[in-house]
Amino acid sequence: MKIIRIADGDLTTAAKEAAEALHAGVLVVYPTDTVYGLAVNPFNPEAVERLRKLKAREKKKPISVIVPSIEHIDAVAHMNDTARTLAERHLPGPLTLVMQGKDMPAEVTLNEAIGVRIPAEPFCIALSEAFGHPYTTTSANKSGHAVPETIEALMDHFRFDLEDIALFIDGGPRPSRFASTVVSCVDETPYILREGALSREQLGL
Repeated sequence: MKIIRIADGDLTTAAKEAAEALHAGVLVVYPTDTVYGLAVNPFNPEAVERLRKLKAREKKKPISVIVPSIEHIDAVAHMNDTARTLAERHLPGPLTLVMQGKDMPAEVTLNEAIGVRIPAEPFCIALSEAFGHPYTTTSANKSGHAVPETIEALMDHFRFDLEDIALFIDGGPRPSRFASTVVSCVDETPYILREGALSREQLGL
């Protein structure tokens, strides 16, 4: 286990080390624009299984991924007009769009639909560029528990499973108590699956 504090060094170097960990098939805790997240390579079934075991997360629940820009969404999902409008209005930001996936692994999808995020967090974009592929974004907590706001609290939260996490990226306390808002855009009529940091009113839904 290793901790890298972004404030102490270069963002690009931290992202490169995190990308190397993802390529190696291990777990990384990292900051998003809402809460801390857990990253693995979604195309590595063993890594996804380790992630689910760490979170005690049911296999039927999908796991969203991060891409660096709206243009990159087309590589992982089918964007209808509704999804594209929401993306252009609110991304980067605390919004997860659920769309019909494009050749995404069954381990992270539900009925072939995939959740996609573009956080307004420089480290997430840097990691996307360093890794060169989508990576998972799910809150860094045991299922059913609140998400710790700091790396120190996260280490205590996962104290019995620390050997399963290869790298912690410390971006300081996270700015939001809420995870991203999740909106289904599988059909043309969008609906909110989980209201989080972005309100229904802000979305206009």
